Amino acid sequence: MSFALTDYMPVLLMFVVAAGFAITFISLSQLVGQRKRTRTKLMPYECGKDPVGSARERFSVKFYLIAMIFILFDIEVIFLVPWAVVFKLLASPAHGMRNLVYFEMLLFIALLAAGLIYVIKKGAFDWSESARHEAEAEARLLEQTRVSSSKS
Repeated sequence: MSFALTDYMPVLLMFVVAAGFAITFISLSQLVGQRKRTRTKLMPYECGKDPVGSARERFSVKFYLIAMIFILFDIEVIFLVPWAVVFKLLASPAHGMRNLVYFEMLLFIALLAAGLIYVIKKGAFDWSESARHEAEAEARLLEQTRVSSSKS
């Protein structure tokens, strides 16, 4: 098998087209776009929230909990893809592991469902008014303990 640089021309062409597309449209928006500088446009954008108050403001633990739960379930769902790819091969008569591989995945999905039910029962997805008030009270308590520890 010989190495030929021309085999990589489609990849190089793709990069050139992508870079040209990006440069063209960024330049075009700078040349043609409006330049009205309003107070709202000059404000920093903070995830859809107006940046009011201190940047050191405490957030409820619930925000971090939701982020961790998302990452956990996202990673677990990613494990389904390689399983689905090799399932047909492993379930073939040559390997004879159809039932084993199938029930392994059923067990995995059952554990995933049990984790989801546990998180729901613990109220991690409860964003009602009472849960919001509890989170605000928790944040105030944390702030008070921080202030009192910094005074001493």
